[in-house]
Amino acid sequence: MALHPVLLEKLNAALLPGVRSTATPRDARLAPVPNKVHAVIGMRRSGKTTFLRQLMDAQRTQVPPERAVYLSFDDDRLAELQLAQLGFLLEEYFRRHPELRGREPVHWFLDEIQLVSGWERFVRRLLDSERMEIVVSGSSARMLSREVHTSLRGRGLATVIRPFSFREFLRHRGEEPADHPRTWTARTRSAIEKRFREFLLHGGFPEVQGLPLALGVELLQGYVDTVLFRDVIERYGISQVAALRWLVRHCLRAPAGHMSVHRLHQDLKSQGHGVAKDALHMMLGHVIDGFLLGAVPLATDSERQRNSNSRKLYPADPGLIRAFDASGRSNVGHALETCVFNELERRGAEVGYVKTEGGSEVDFLARYPDGAQELIQVCADPADDRTRTRELRALTEAAVLHPRARPLLLVLDRDGVASLTHETFQITAAYEWMLGAWA
Repeated sequence: MALHPVLLEKLNAALLPGVRSTATPRDARLAPVPNKVHAVIGMRRSGKTTFLRQLMDAQRTQVPPERAVYLSFDDDRLAELQLAQLGFLLEEYFRRHPELRGREPVHWFLDEIQLVSGWERFVRRLLDSERMEIVVSGSSARMLSREVHTSLRGRGLATVIRPFSFREFLRHRGEEPADHPRTWTARTRSAIEKRFREFLLHGGFPEVQGLPLALGVELLQGYVDTVLFRDVIERYGISQVAALRWLVRHCLRAPAGHMSVHRLHQDLKSQGHGVAKDALHMMLGHVIDGFLLGAVPLATDSERQRNSNSRKLYPADPGLIRAFDASGRSNVGHALETCVFNELERRGAEVGYVKTEGGSEVDFLARYPDGAQELIQVCADPADDRTRTRELRALTEAAVLHPRARPLLLVLDRDGVASLTHETFQITAAYEWMLGAWA
């Protein structure tokens, strides 16, 4: 058996110098751990393939092109490709460059490799028998974070690529600030606040940038349909498609809300969808696995309390809120809270919400990998006296429960900061915090 002609064609192209990617650089980084398979995962259309190409380009600034090879298996001509073909590919590569084998480290970037059944065994063999660094990427339908660890038997590390952060959103436009907010001119701050409101509306999916609102909405709705049909329905054999679509649309139209499966079950029954509660739990779990939604549990050390209390759900990107909100209402507060949650996820925080004995609630308790903690309350418009009093009271009560956490109130813009003062709490515009000024 010979190497598949399409794989041969791809290998020929991969060994050429090529043109460097001009896409916006991302802030994500692979963990600096050697002898691991790095798996780049995330929601569809968030930029995983582009990130792989950027990693290859970065390597090629240090090594010849034949030592940094990008190969994509997302090709209909490679449907049902046999695992043995990966072995043939490896041998053909080293026949061309025998001087590298066992002597020089080689970097392979394998995109959509999960389309080849048994790929995990192949890359484990490469780690064990060759001097190779392997980065793989694939759709969340076949490559979930927990499965990366399981299928690679502890040899895999996952890196999540998400839609643009606000900093990346500005970088994409050539407007990323290089200095601290306290040095900004009034004109610079006004420009950033304008862009931040655009970010809350349009979101950070790379392909949506610069599109008219209506076209961006159509694109985002298509992304969600693809996640549902490819990452949930096809993968798990879901038969109650109408109930699944209703569930997802409901969650996207009510972001930052408490999710009660019991209430959702009752609503579905009233809509004529007969679906069991257990099936509803599983559907929701599958959608979260596909990175379409994120879930925030109650912040508690008690597993029983965490499981018995509702979770708060957030879309993967604020643009999805407008894409599925048929009311036409402004939803700045929910979009702002969604942006803060997604930024906490990017920073690797363990996130929960806080309920106080007085019945108040704080949006996020964030525990960072370095041990730091933040209590974060998000308030888009603190001008209303009742809103301001409620948010500050909640933060005060939660600070007593979590004395190690830095209390922080994030507002929409500097006008909100100017309207507030507090002896203990840090109050800042959310975009400053997102740009790292208070990280």
